[in-house]
Amino acid sequence: MTAVQPGGGSMVRRILLGSQLRRLREGCAISREDAGYAIRASESKISRMELGRVSFKERDVADLLSLYGLAGGPERETLLALVREANKSGWWHSYNDVLPNWFQTYMGLEEAAALIRTYEVQFVPGLLQCDEYSRAIFAQNRPALADDEIERRVALRTRRQKLLTEGRGPKLWAVIDEAALRRPVGGPEVMRAQLEHLVELAQFPSVVLQVMPFRFGAHAGESGAFSVLRFPEQDLPDVVYLEQLTSALYLDKRDDVDEYLQVMERLCVDSLTPQQTLELLQGILKNQ
Repeated sequence: MTAVQPGGGSMVRRILLGSQLRRLREGCAISREDAGYAIRASESKISRMELGRVSFKERDVADLLSLYGLAGGPERETLLALVREANKSGWWHSYNDVLPNWFQTYMGLEEAAALIRTYEVQFVPGLLQCDEYSRAIFAQNRPALADDEIERRVALRTRRQKLLTEGRGPKLWAVIDEAALRRPVGGPEVMRAQLEHLVELAQFPSVVLQVMPFRFGAHAGESGAFSVLRFPEQDLPDVVYLEQLTSALYLDKRDDVDEYLQVMERLCVDSLTPQQTLELLQGILKNQ
């Protein structure tokens, strides 16, 4: 069993705990239905627990461990301690008033990732947005939002970016379609501020930035924006994140992840190098 490092995030702890419970259940040849019956729950709840999609009750996990042959010993104590850690709230829960439930899962994964690879088509990725640019996007996409709610959303996005600037978070490798740099979000002054922000962030050792130029024509990213998150814990698979208007998909099946990784590799090979990207950003700024 792989230990979760401090700061690994409650979401990752839930996923890791779920994977351990699945390993133990399968090792005993016990069905999800039988496991659910043992804790007065449904088969679908066992499935959600093993995927780390729900919070855990320590009593339920204790009963399952006994069912799986772990009535005592250090592994049982480690897993029960993991339950307590997995149920702790992340810092982002203080933004619940502006944070959709489906995005909280991503926040936990983002916080715990070692590497985030992302491809964006229409906008600059959230982790690379300056405040003015974020504010313009929220105001345009959700015109009914009050000013104070917009500011809360901007503050949340800014807080997320500390993962990169404080050197304690994941490495971000971003491929941005040139269209996102040319789209005049918020007007010329906002775009200038955003481009200058990208130039600044591109200097950070935790950021690799590439642009897919117009001149390349059709490319591998035809399916649209996506992210792939990788974690330091060997027990955890890579996760593909696909954001939709009112929900998100999280793919972790090996075949699905491999397909997206192949697309990401092709995008990185075909895009401008980080140095060429920096030169493009500086050229756009110069010609504004």
